Amino acid sequence: MLSASSIFQEIKSDPDAFRFFVSVAAKGETQGGWENGRIAELLDDEVLRPKVLRHGEDESKHGRIFRRLLEQRGLRCVEVDPEADYCMHLERWGIGLSHRRLETSKPLSEEEVISYLVHSRVTEQRAAEEVDLMVKLFGDDPDIGPAVRMIADDEINHLSYCHEELLRLSAEGWEEYIRRMLEAYAKAEIKAYRKTSLAFVDRMADILSWNPLKKGLLKLGVHAKYFIERLVTWRRMVRLAPPVRPGALG
Repeated sequence: MLSASSIFQEIKSDPDAFRFFVSVAAKGETQGGWENGRIAELLDDEVLRPKVLRHGEDESKHGRIFRRLLEQRGLRCVEVDPEADYCMHLERWGIGLSHRRLETSKPLSEEEVISYLVHSRVTEQRAAEEVDLMVKLFGDDPDIGPAVRMIADDEINHLSYCHEELLRLSAEGWEEYIRRMLEAYAKAEIKAYRKTSLAFVDRMADILSWNPLKKGLLKLGVHAKYFIERLVTWRRMVRLAPPVRPGALG
């Protein structure tokens, strides 16, 4: 049976598969920490800066948590295949601020701040959904459970912060600009997610010696999810609502 539970239990049980899975997560979180740190340095907004800095600190913390999960099993992070690098594909599809831009010293414009916040709104939606699944699967696991529950709680804060800041900017006259950018970024994100998901299935199939039928069915599931998101459910990524936790990042 190709349920999410059976697939992830198989990954958890195999050291090489677990190492690759956690390495992908650790890389994404660590990179998010660096990006938020650089954005905080380039901000003129003294009110927003500490919130962005806190966001980056949380992401870096998550990277450390994932690395500790590996260390508990005597494992270390491995290099992530470029095709499985979610952050790289996001940048390739034009989501958010490029690394080249973040490596400069020029302060961010208001449009660039909005780009950052919209990027965060869309990708934190994905992150929250992914970690919620991990909580359902491993929330009671004595080794993994505390880590995924802590990260899930942080993701609620991050989404709340994104909603709050984008609603504030919408009220200041940026509503239509934000709406268009949210729609464009959401549609690009689901393409990046499909790309990395297919690469992830390929890598896991190699590690776990899945037969062609199992691998094909899982990749078919990735494509099916993409088409459902592309046609209907992408809209969940663009809605703005009062935050679940007002003032979540200070």
